[in-house]
Amino acid sequence: MAIGGAGSTPGAGSAFDSLRIAASGLRGQRARIDVIAENIANADVRMADGTPYRRKVVELREVDFAETLADIASDRTGPAGGVEVAGIVEDATPGVMVYDPAHPDADENGMVERSNVNTIDEMVDLMDARQQYEANATVFDAVKAVLKRATQL
Repeated sequence: MAIGGAGSTPGAGSAFDSLRIAASGLRGQRARIDVIAENIANADVRMADGTPYRRKVVELREVDFAETLADIASDRTGPAGGVEVAGIVEDATPGVMVYDPAHPDADENGMVERSNVNTIDEMVDLMDARQQYEANATVFDAVKAVLKRATQL
């Protein structure tokens, strides 16, 4: 029996499926890391219209690789799975209101809305994304080693 591709048992999956799943996880977590870094960098930034920077969040969605065009064209059967970035959206959570009557964007009561970015929460999210990235990289490396060993047999 071949490792993945033609000749593999339908629906049984393959080592190549594992590589694709891990690679999709790497891409998803990399997107999270990039957006978290952007949030931290812009936590105290005000936009051109005077509104505070709004925290952004990556939305991931499950993907069934069996539905991709390449898999349909190759008559591959059985789902492999994975994730993809469905979008990057602004967090609707309101920012903290702070009393600062001297601020140019203060309202009639002297209150200014700050960004809804909480750097502590962002750091926790960053650690989570990093750990998930490392887990996917470990899986990718392990499967790659298995495939390399299989070609040497």
